[in-house]
Amino acid sequence: MNRARHSPRLIFKATACSLLLMSLLAGCGKADDPAALIAEARQYQKKGDTKAAVIQLKNALQKNPEDAEARFLLGMIYIDTGDALSAEKELRKAATLGVTPDRVMPPLGKALMALGKYQEVLDQTANGPDNAETMALRGDALFAMGKRDDAKVAYQKALDRKPGLSPALIGLGKLASVSGDAAGAGKLADEAIAKNPGDGDGWMFRGDYLRNTGHPEEALKAYDEAVRLQPSSVNPIIARAGLRIGSRQFDAAKADIEAAKKIKPNGLIIYYTQALLDFTEGRNAAALESLQLVLKSAPEHMPSLLLAGAVQYALGSNEQAEQFLKKYLAVNPDNLYARKMLASVLLKNGQQDRAATVIADALKDAPQDPQLFMIAGESSLQNKDFAKATEYFEKANAIAPKVAMVHTALGMSKLAEGDNAKAMSELELAATLDNKTSKAGALLVMTQLRLKQYDKAMESVKALEKQQPNDPLVQNLKGGVYLGLKDMANARASFEKAVSLMPTYFPAVENLARMDLQDKQPEAAKKRFETLLAVDKKNVAAMTALAELSQASGNTAEATIWLEKAAAASPDLLPPSLRLIGHYLKTGNKDKALTLAQKLYAVNDINPDVLDLLGQSQAANGDKAGALITFKKLAASKPKSVIAQLRLASAHLAMQNEADAVLSLEKALVIQPDSLEAQVALIGINVRKGNFDGALKLARQVQKQREAQPVGWVLEGDLYMAQKNPGLALKAFEQGFSKVKSGPLQVKIHEAAVMAGKDKEADARVVQWLAANPADTVTRLYFASSLGARNQNKASIAQYETAAKSVPNNAAILNNLAYAYQQDKDDRALGVAEQAHKLAPTNPVVMDTLGWILVEKNGDARGLTLLKQAGAQVPGANDIHLHLAKGLIKAGDKAAARKELEPLAESKSFAHADEARDLLKAL
Repeated sequence: MNRARHSPRLIFKATACSLLLMSLLAGCGKADDPAALIAEARQYQKKGDTKAAVIQLKNALQKNPEDAEARFLLGMIYIDTGDALSAEKELRKAATLGVTPDRVMPPLGKALMALGKYQEVLDQTANGPDNAETMALRGDALFAMGKRDDAKVAYQKALDRKPGLSPALIGLGKLASVSGDAAGAGKLADEAIAKNPGDGDGWMFRGDYLRNTGHPEEALKAYDEAVRLQPSSVNPIIARAGLRIGSRQFDAAKADIEAAKKIKPNGLIIYYTQALLDFTEGRNAAALESLQLVLKSAPEHMPSLLLAGAVQYALGSNEQAEQFLKKYLAVNPDNLYARKMLASVLLKNGQQDRAATVIADALKDAPQDPQLFMIAGESSLQNKDFAKATEYFEKANAIAPKVAMVHTALGMSKLAEGDNAKAMSELELAATLDNKTSKAGALLVMTQLRLKQYDKAMESVKALEKQQPNDPLVQNLKGGVYLGLKDMANARASFEKAVSLMPTYFPAVENLARMDLQDKQPEAAKKRFETLLAVDKKNVAAMTALAELSQASGNTAEATIWLEKAAAASPDLLPPSLRLIGHYLKTGNKDKALTLAQKLYAVNDINPDVLDLLGQSQAANGDKAGALITFKKLAASKPKSVIAQLRLASAHLAMQNEADAVLSLEKALVIQPDSLEAQVALIGINVRKGNFDGALKLARQVQKQREAQPVGWVLEGDLYMAQKNPGLALKAFEQGFSKVKSGPLQVKIHEAAVMAGKDKEADARVVQWLAANPADTVTRLYFASSLGARNQNKASIAQYETAAKSVPNNAAILNNLAYAYQQDKDDRALGVAEQAHKLAPTNPVVMDTLGWILVEKNGDARGLTLLKQAGAQVPGANDIHLHLAKGLIKAGDKAAARKELEPLAESKSFAHADEARDLLKAL
């Protein structure tokens, strides 16, 4: 009996479990019924709980993937939550499962419109259904494609079928708005709301209308009502966020975006709006990341294409900006904002002709747009047509006389014309008009600094400081003015204040670092950039500055590390990676340069800078054919680029395509008739072909183009020297020296004079030059070498000794001095050679000098070892191998000596071949 007895608590537990099991079993039939799940989803949707509705619909589809109603409702919810991509997928599936076109087409059309697939909307609705909703949808697609007349007909047909239809009234209202009929648009917005007071889209359109007509507060109320009516839709929340972004209410906009994310965490329209917010706040790299997410899923999303163009332009990626804007304008050719931006991008890309065409076409449609005249003025400035630029800016001023930017542009054009007084007047007016920002005032101060009007600049910057006391830019400018006034203490104080206001304000940090470097405190400069990085760990400018400091101190490895960090910190930005490739090429890391260049090319195959560095990397790695193909692409992408033609010419020469190289160089001269690099390259080709007359003609062309410079006469003199005509060469060099006196030209004059047999006159002239320019060590070393070659050993030694005092502990100078001592049988040779070897123990020339002195002096084994080591490093250095042969003969190793002498004796270019032959005979 005791075993059968249960405690009351245990009985309760068993009973509860039984009841729970029965409850679950009873509910199984309902949970397995898709119809019941769909019904629950509808209830959740009515309550505004879209997440729960989506879960139930997905549960229903797990039970029956072919349930047309579940697909349809899921697509409708995705429309409300802004997930157009998922909506399109579900609605198309619903249509294939039997949902009638009159039901599925309106929401499917909305999804396609959100994705920018306007032509697809027209194609899908071409054969019906012929109802009011479908006609309104067709009107939206036609309107988006710029076919306004056709859109109007479609909207009217919709209203004929269903008077008061909200989408049709909204469509007509948008047409009125873009046609400049603001009053008509307002009436249609009112009508849409009056006849459809519960339609959130109508309130959204009213908000758009009020926003566009300059009534942001009333627009906000309209958006609030749209949000109230459509609590589960992200569209009105996002519209409100857009308004707040435009009004610079960034915190409220962020709150709206976060609210939208709760409804649809991965909505494309939310990513777009986040990108718009980031772009407006200047976070361009972050904006680009969001846009890439949108365009990856919806490559035809027009607003994202337009914003991507603006973001790439702000990032300086002008080629990418051009591609996005062209793609957008192909669908929206009348969008004035996009046309203006494209014109600006084309100007940045150096395509003035195309920019001028875009501007001219836009001015036909918008002859009263001051910004267009501003862009036209900028185009004229680029073409150095300053009078025309001023004309355009004055037209902009006539339309918008109180806009600071216009007067700023007028000031700059007047400055370019040389009218400083008028320029300053315009800039001062711009600064007066712009009392909310520091831009116009800053430009005024910078212009005054440029004109060295330091007192006026101080007045201007102090006025600016009163308006913007906490702006780091103003304090940085103030520091610049103090620098102009040579007041270093106050300059440093102003820069320090700028950094205290904003620790990440790079211009001020950079200025302080420059002052540290001037005070010979490189570690202090380095510390400043490191402090900035502690606050902003991905600051590319600071990393680049640290790389430059490392390079300046000779620490190439550390410079490389910093540049690699900068590129890794901003993988979506081209400049850091491009800078790294250039560094790799300079430091001999050609493999790394090519790998990174190929990586960039994979996603930036039209960017000229990428093409340029890829071609250079291919050439450095010996891929001549690849470099040629790449430089051809570069020249095609920038047909008016001299650099592109020069690169192409170098690639042709590497492939021994001399005729094609000439064509590229001639193209470069058509683009820029005074391109010295192209002229020098053509002169070189003519000389190799023996066409000295053609080369001389080019040299004299340079003389005419650069009358005040010596370069044309230097080229002529070099040509005469190549023809063994030192008399004419001397005259040309003298002419060049009369333009600009320099050590290199003095050397050329001396070489020509010595070759012409005027040694004494030439030497006296160099002595006179060195007396006047004692720090010109390069000319002194040349002169010492020339004296030694002419067996004037004492005079040569004197010059080397002076150079060694001027530049102490220089291995090359000490080595040459040791050799000169040896030639003069001076016992000091060995000691000086040992000093040089201590400074450069692996240098083959230094090893040769010390080794030969040791061998010649006493034939010791160490000397012979040094000569062998030097000879192994430079097998083609005949002088070293002659010394080695002599050392081997002294050591009694005739077989090895013979092996060294035989190639020297057979050489036609070796000056001491006769001596080698004599030594061979004596063996």
